[in-house]
Amino acid sequence: MKGGAKLSRNVWITSATSFLTDVSSEMVTNLLPLFLANVIGVGTATIGLIEGVAESTASLAKVASGALSDRFRARKSLAVAGYALSAVAKPFFYIATTWPVVAGVRWVDRVGKGIRTAPRDALLADSTTPAQRGLAFGLHRAADTGGAVVGLLVAIFIVSWVQSGAVDLQGATFRTLVLVSLLPAFVGVAVLAIGAREIRPRGLAPQRRRWGIGGLGRRFGFFLFAAAVFDLGNSSDAFMILRAQERGLSVVGILWTLLGFNVVYTLVSTPAGALSDRLRRKTVLLAGWIFYAAIYLGLAMAESSVHVVVLFILYGAYYGLVAGSGKALIADLVEPARWGTAYGIYHGVLGFTNLPASLVAGVLWQGVGPWTGFGPRAPFVFGAAMALIAVILLALLVSDEFPADEGTVA
Repeated sequence: MKGGAKLSRNVWITSATSFLTDVSSEMVTNLLPLFLANVIGVGTATIGLIEGVAESTASLAKVASGALSDRFRARKSLAVAGYALSAVAKPFFYIATTWPVVAGVRWVDRVGKGIRTAPRDALLADSTTPAQRGLAFGLHRAADTGGAVVGLLVAIFIVSWVQSGAVDLQGATFRTLVLVSLLPAFVGVAVLAIGAREIRPRGLAPQRRRWGIGGLGRRFGFFLFAAAVFDLGNSSDAFMILRAQERGLSVVGILWTLLGFNVVYTLVSTPAGALSDRLRRKTVLLAGWIFYAAIYLGLAMAESSVHVVVLFILYGAYYGLVAGSGKALIADLVEPARWGTAYGIYHGVLGFTNLPASLVAGVLWQGVGPWTGFGPRAPFVFGAAMALIAVILLALLVSDEFPADEGTVA
C-alpha cells in the first residue's frame, strides 16, 4: 500500500479537519504575541509565561485523553470533543482586553488541543500499516500546514486592508481576524464528527497498572527522554515572531514570512514521511534536529530582517522532516493497544517542558526582576545547544526501530 489513494478514509477525514482547524488557528495564534506586546503592552517574560503555561496546562489533558482512548478503546469521540472545546473558546479572544483574559482563553484552547491530539494520532496509527504510516502522518501534517497557508493568506488580506504596512498590530485588526476564524473552526469539528469511523485498537485493553511509561518499553522511554531534552530548548515560536519584529519586519511582512514557512512545511511533510517508511525513521529525525540547531544559531546571529525571513522559511523544512517521522516512530516502538497512552505521554511530556522552555527564553531575552537579560540572541543560542545534546542522546540511546505490528486498517 504505497499510493496515497489507498490510504484509509480516516486519514483523509482527520487531515481535512486539521486543514480547516489550522485555517482558523493561523489567523489568530500567530498574531497573538504581537497583540499582547503591541496592544496590551506586556513584555516577553509574560508572553513566555502565557505560552508555556498554555502548553503545560494541555499536557495533563494529553496524557489523560490518550490513556482513556486505550482504556475504553475509543479514539474518535475524544478527538471530536477536543476540537469542539477549542472552537468554543476562540470567540472569547474578541472581548479580551487584558493579558489574564487572553491567557485564560489561550489555556482553554490548548486544553482542547490536549484532549484531541493523542486520540487523533492513535486513530491515524490504527488506520494504517507500518509500510504507509510515515506517509499517512506526513500527509496529515501537510494538510495541517496547508490550512495554515490558507489562514495566513486570509490574515494577510485582512491586515493589509485594515492597517496596511504598519509595524505594530492594531486591536481592531486582531478582532476582525477572530471573527473570520470562527467558521472554519466549527466546520472542522463537524467534518470529523460526521466523517470519521471509530476503530477498535488491536490487542487487549491495557490494565490500569500498565498505563505508565513502564508498560511502553525502554526504547520508547529513551526516545521520550531525548525528545524532552530537545524540547527544553524549543521555546514557543512566538519568540521567532518577536525576533522578526525586533529586526524591523512589519506585521504584513511577518505574515508573508509565516506563509513561506508553512508552504515549505507543507511541501516537505509528505515526502519526508514517505522517506521515513523506506529509511530508518531515526535517521530522518536526527537530520531534522541538526537542521533545527543550525537555523537557531542563524537566528541568533541575524543582523537584518532579511536574515530572519530566510531562516524562518527554512524552519519549515525542519518541521516537515520531524512531524511525520517522529509520530510514526512512536507507533513502531509501542504495541498497538497502547498507542493512545504513548502519544498522550509523548505530547504531555513535551507540553510540560514548554513551560520552562518558554520561561527560560523570555528571561534570557529580557530578564526578570533585578536580573538583566542577555538580549534577543540568547534564547536561540540556548535552543541550538539543547538540540545538539538531544541529537547525541537519540543517536546513542534509541536502537534501530522494528515495526511492532502489522497495522489496523479500515
